[in-house]
Amino acid sequence: MELAKIRTLSDEELRHQEKTTAEQLFRLRFQVSLGQNDGVKKLRQLRKEIAQIKTVARERELGAGGPAAEATKNKKGAR
Repeated sequence: MELAKIRTLSDEELRHQEKTTAEQLFRLRFQVSLGQNDGVKKLRQLRKEIAQIKTVARERELGAGGPAAEATKNKKGAR
């Protein structure tokens, strides 16, 4: 899932997507450990997606956008 699409999800949808992705990651790790699957690329992709979801959730928790958005606000306000 792309970052732009992740940002459009509601908080509840974010939690659901994180849970679903984490479950997929668990199952894929299990398959790799049993030798049934060589999904190294998919493992990386799922870990990255979980990190993006958690980042967006944390940005919302801290206040709409995190440090990057705050720095932009400060620059615009200083003019």
